[in-house]
Amino acid sequence: MTVLMSRGQRLASLPREVDLLVIGGGITGAGIALEAARGGARVLLVEAHDFAYGTSSRSSKLVHGGLRYLKEGKPTLTLESVRERNQLMREAPGLVDPLSFMMPHYAGRSPSRLSMRIGLALYDLFAGKASRGFADPAETLRCIPGLARENLEGASLYLDATTDDARLVLRVLGEAQSHGATIINYLPVVSLLRSDAAQGQVCGARLQADGTGAPIDVRAACVIAATGVWVDQLRAQLGLAPKLRPLRGSHLLFAAWRVPVSRAVAFLHPDDARPVFAYPWQGATLLGTTDLDHADLEHEPAITRAEVDYLLKAMNLQFPALELTPADILSTWAGVRPVVDSGRNLAPSQESRDHLVLHEHGLISVTGGKLTTFRRIARDALRQASAQLPMWHAADAAEILPRADAAPNIGKLPASVRQRLIAAYGSELATLIDGVPSDELTLIPGSHTLWAELRWALRSEQVCHLDDLLLRRTRLGLTQRSGAADLLPQLQHLLALELGWDALRWDSECERYRELIERSYSVPHG
Repeated sequence: MTVLMSRGQRLASLPREVDLLVIGGGITGAGIALEAARGGARVLLVEAHDFAYGTSSRSSKLVHGGLRYLKEGKPTLTLESVRERNQLMREAPGLVDPLSFMMPHYAGRSPSRLSMRIGLALYDLFAGKASRGFADPAETLRCIPGLARENLEGASLYLDATTDDARLVLRVLGEAQSHGATIINYLPVVSLLRSDAAQGQVCGARLQADGTGAPIDVRAACVIAATGVWVDQLRAQLGLAPKLRPLRGSHLLFAAWRVPVSRAVAFLHPDDARPVFAYPWQGATLLGTTDLDHADLEHEPAITRAEVDYLLKAMNLQFPALELTPADILSTWAGVRPVVDSGRNLAPSQESRDHLVLHEHGLISVTGGKLTTFRRIARDALRQASAQLPMWHAADAAEILPRADAAPNIGKLPASVRQRLIAAYGSELATLIDGVPSDELTLIPGSHTLWAELRWALRSEQVCHLDDLLLRRTRLGLTQRSGAADLLPQLQHLLALELGWDALRWDSECERYRELIERSYSVPHG
């Protein structure tokens, strides 16, 4: 997103007529914008909050093939997911990375070694590469120190992948913009525009920046709503009944020294046999997840104390020597999954994770699905829109994200940092690095983030608030205690220089950010 202009300039230059208006700046909307723009359409993407604000920055950070879909009798979905996962790992190493999993087996407990062996054989068949294996009890304990030993029979081994979900969204958006798409955040849809005929077809949207100023009408040959769990709110403007069952998944993050796992450990919760995972992420250890109905879509979701206790119980039973308590938690987050409601009153974990594309009164709504298959979801939506987008053609099916070349002046950085930067910023990396002082090409203590990335985000990634910078452009607000509050004094001058924030704006933003961290990213009281 290298177009350097102020927010006022972006709004003033907003196109008023496009081929495709995409509403929603998460991974689904980003994928649609990219596929449409590189397929020849004039695209505008608008997001009511920040890019990746919703589920796309609050996921479990996994890019996985979906072993559960085999159990549900959906091998085709698993096949597609595995192939997309493998391609993302090939094209964006450092952003989408392989993650070794171990699933311990205990006598008399599920899952059995046999059932895992059958499922993993299919997993490897779909991937075209063998990654499964089995570790005996002694080897298992060497690989996972501190694991519960009683009745341990060994562990199944397999491979999936992990990512920084918010940065993946930003990389896809950057690629969309390189193909001519216009993207802008904090520009909510006030209402859908319809043709002159009574109850006519959707033909655009009325937008309003930050709830102030004159509304902006944008006409579009096609409008796609990719707003995740909020898609029913747009559909309600057309008098349509809800389709979704929002489900909350919550997570805990620990310092790596406190929960030292060198690979992912998967196990079933003793209360309800739900899968729980603990794995290394961003130099910390992530534990998740829950699966509960969620009703409040007006406010940012937050973990409950009951969910904290649920996850800690599972972890302490699986790793009894750790004796984890809420005081050990660095941060928390909760994401709301846009799950299609079957109407069958199933338990949350039994609802299908398939995506849904609807074409109603000219509005195309796409929701559900999973992070891994965002390209497949995008193309399904665009195929539904083909009659309204005759100029669009599917671009090269072999490419999700183009492999980028290394910038010439990052050679002194560690190899792992170079690889991450190349994958996260693509062709923009050379501009990011160009002219940066050497002291900014160092890692912020206790993180995987360069100081230079903060300046770049402020200049070119449409940062409007502190949480945009610390929770989505970087993950410092998650991996450091109290939302990285100790960094704030060092950031004030940078924000003043790059965004023109005076002392009054700075104090207001700090207060807003601290309240957000306390409300939605910390351990709840009581």
